Amino acid sequence: MKLITELFDDVEVVTEATEDGTKKSHFIEGIFMQGDIKNRNGRIYPAQTLEKEMRRYDEQFIKTKRALGELNHPQGPQVNPERASHLIVGMRRENNNFIGKAKILSTPMGKLVEALLTDGVKIGVSTRGLGSVKPVNGIMEVQDDFHLATVDIVTDPSGPDCFVNGIMEGTEFFYNAAEGTYGMAPAKVVEEIKEEVKRTVTRTVRHISEAQATDMFRKFVASLSESNRK
Repeated sequence: MKLITELFDDVEVVTEATEDGTKKSHFIEGIFMQGDIKNRNGRIYPAQTLEKEMRRYDEQFIKTKRALGELNHPQGPQVNPERASHLIVGMRRENNNFIGKAKILSTPMGKLVEALLTDGVKIGVSTRGLGSVKPVNGIMEVQDDFHLATVDIVTDPSGPDCFVNGIMEGTEFFYNAAEGTYGMAPAKVVEEIKEEVKRTVTRTVRHISEAQATDMFRKFVASLSESNRK
């Protein structure tokens, strides 16, 4: 699966005080994801797919207070807590928009975000996830295997995310659901594995569908990742 990112700049900054008024916390709130609409990157996410992922992410990360995000995108899907700038505290669906809310943390990166906001810098958010796409009626549609990794804060929400696009073209990522970990392999290695799987399938099974072959390939890559960790 490829690393997929989408930018959104319609977020608001909210300041909330504790009940006794002794401490203030900064939050950002706005559209984190959009479904059933062609976005600026020429992709469309089915709203049903996004809702399924939102529910999974809510159960596994938001409700367990592990939904960390970073300031600007790193070079991969894994979230690095040392670079965490915010904690996503809620996400809900409103029509085909998915509205999120995140608390700015008191970490070094969180303090940097606070300083940027104080000095008037406009920020946005960008989803970071894994998934495959295929053309549907001339539009690249994100498939049902989409996996939301997190939502990051970005300081250039209206500009092209060039370095991430470069990673998308050069690297395949995969997600180990059992362990909650990510792995990656260079594109050349992935292509070699694909060819080997294709040759093996041709020799052993003559009437296998493309979907079955794809599923076999994903399981094969996941098994390689597991073997490398042992």
